[in-house]
Amino acid sequence: MNQTTQSHSAAWITFTYVSFGASALMVGIGVYLSGLDLSMKGYLTMGFLMLVQSCITMTKTMRDVQESSRLVNRIEDAKAERLLMEVERSARAA
Repeated sequence: MNQTTQSHSAAWITFTYVSFGASALMVGIGVYLSGLDLSMKGYLTMGFLMLVQSCITMTKTMRDVQESSRLVNRIEDAKAERLLMEVERSARAA
């Protein structure tokens, strides 16, 4: 079985961190500079933090589902390969 994995480059990882930081900073500045009272700013801030948390959770769940399906596929491939080897051995023996 040929298992290939792709890893992210350092530039891509840095880009994702910088993008997240910049967007969080911009939302924070927008909430701070808005003309709303403190309770509304708090509500918007809590909503933003919950949105970030749920995005992280959803991303992790999607990755876990994809990883588990890859494992199941590898197990099925190994079973099929073993079955083919047994058939080949019995054909040689006959």
